[in-house]
Amino acid sequence: MNKLKHLRISQAIRPGFLFFIMLVAFSCNENNNPPEPSPAKINFHFTQYNEGSPLLFDTMNYVNAAGNHYLVNEIQYFVSDVKLHYEDGHVQLLDAWKDIHYVDTDLPETHTWNVFDEIETGTVEKVSFTFGISEEKNNSLMFVNPPERDMFWPEYLGGGYHYMKLNGKWLADGGIVKPCDFHLGIGQIYSGGVINPDSITGFVQNYFEVELVSSSFKVSDGEVLDFEIRMNVENWFRNPNIYNHNQWGGDIMQKQEAMHLACENGEEDVFSFHLIQNK
Repeated sequence: MNKLKHLRISQAIRPGFLFFIMLVAFSCNENNNPPEPSPAKINFHFTQYNEGSPLLFDTMNYVNAAGNHYLVNEIQYFVSDVKLHYEDGHVQLLDAWKDIHYVDTDLPETHTWNVFDEIETGTVEKVSFTFGISEEKNNSLMFVNPPERDMFWPEYLGGGYHYMKLNGKWLADGGIVKPCDFHLGIGQIYSGGVINPDSITGFVQNYFEVELVSSSFKVSDGEVLDFEIRMNVENWFRNPNIYNHNQWGGDIMQKQEAMHLACENGEEDVFSFHLIQNK
């Protein structure tokens, strides 16, 4: 009788006991396996400076290298195909969610790009990006909503979208204040040349790649890295080409030579890279 009672008790507690053993085993196994590392992330903050200080808008207190007094009302531009170049030679293209970012000085929500991509660990030697949009991607009507939609480049001038609109004014010869639409996009070649332009015979892709100087940094698991990409506005007009508003006038969308000079300056040192925080 006692043996039978003991057997029944053992059978009754066996399922609970087995569950306890499994729970202990699972807990031990869980403690032995460290948690998966969280991915690193990166944020870019776009700013505009002039002569080392934040750009002041709507005030005629700047003088460029050609001696033109000028002011800036607004700046709108595209940055695309940002690349992280690692010391081991491989490159990470940031395009998991979007590969084109729009910046508008009048729209604070465009000043920061919280990159969706998970950033690979390692040492990044440099950061590069395309200023504007490449020929392959710069397709008309791909943006259907403002503000990007309003950056369209006229079809008869090549289509697609502006790379940049830098709108302002300059003090022309004779003390006359004139509007300045310093716009960059697809250029045109005219049958009559620069002096007597006639029909358009070809187009020039003016987008260019910017390699940011002193943009090396290390990436570790779980880091959130914040960087400033600064536009130094004065450098659009001075290095390596002295750009004179009196020579080129206030509208250069149909002046490929002027746009070419501006793009060469943009490649040189218009943009700089700065660490904000590393947490």
